[in-house]
Amino acid sequence: MADVVRTVGVTSAIDAVEKNKRLTGLRFHFNWRVLIPSVSLGIVLAVHSLAPVHPLYRPKVLPHFSWFLAILLGVYVVLGIVSVVNSRYRTRLAHKALFLGVAFLLLGLYDLITIKFNLIPSLYFPAPERILQVFTKSGGFMVRCLVYSLRLLLGGFFLGAFLGIVTGTLIGWSQRWNYWVMPFIRIVGPIPSTAWIPIALVVFLKPTDASLFLIALGVWFPTTVLTSSGIMNVQKSYFEVSSTLGASTLRNILSIALPAAAPNVFSGLFNGTSACFLTLMAAEMIGCKFGIGWYINWQRETLAYSNVYAALIIIAVTFSFLISVQFKIRNRVLSWQKGTIRW
Repeated sequence: MADVVRTVGVTSAIDAVEKNKRLTGLRFHFNWRVLIPSVSLGIVLAVHSLAPVHPLYRPKVLPHFSWFLAILLGVYVVLGIVSVVNSRYRTRLAHKALFLGVAFLLLGLYDLITIKFNLIPSLYFPAPERILQVFTKSGGFMVRCLVYSLRLLLGGFFLGAFLGIVTGTLIGWSQRWNYWVMPFIRIVGPIPSTAWIPIALVVFLKPTDASLFLIALGVWFPTTVLTSSGIMNVQKSYFEVSSTLGASTLRNILSIALPAAAPNVFSGLFNGTSACFLTLMAAEMIGCKFGIGWYINWQRETLAYSNVYAALIIIAVTFSFLISVQFKIRNRVLSWQKGTIRW
């Protein structure tokens, strides 16, 4: 019995020591910059609530902008509290605080110009609350349009990326392929993908197939050029050593050429991503009967500019997310480039 009591006492003492260490190691730090977003949102919310609406502002006043500001204010207040004990959140929030604060103030300035002072036509420049209302009324339909566009975008992107990497590898590796294909690329490649829209709509029976071709073409050209350039710049001594050790041509390409040219390949894919975004919007506005680009063109024709701005916000957020994912993949694959200059 005495042994049991002694064991329990020792365990309790150890737990107390560990708890004391954790409490000692928990340090509270405060960075005043984390307050900038909250202060900016508080100012914008106060001005929006207290400033009277211009008497000539015709559309009905809605509460959506006030709710939006209140929710954002609550989020950044919570993040500010968490940042006191979490160094990672504190560093990230403090770094972006000034930009966020200025962005929120500019949003408040736009609110003043539209609904409070009525300085610009409300038909073409709707107030923020009108734009936010669209998300509550037509958000589901816009998401369906976005999913349709993403199917085209991702399908054309992966098709163009695959063909671009294959073509660029063949051109960079083989003098024969370089001789026959490179002149064709120099002539056809610089032509913008959108310039091929009239021909694509004639050649392909379905507008979706034409859009898929145009998107793939926009990704194919920069990926091909930069992949071939990266492979051409690989030192020949690498291939000589690997061939001496018995490596085949395919092994040299997969194990040496492509990994060494990976930074150029990712640069080509990034440039192709920007091109395929532009091509997708143009193709949908002209030929397709559905999609986010089609939705923008439809709402523009009906003068529903609040819906146009809402769709543009969805496009900006979605495409920014896709590019961020691409950067994450680039950083993981090219982790050996840490400490060097990268795009």
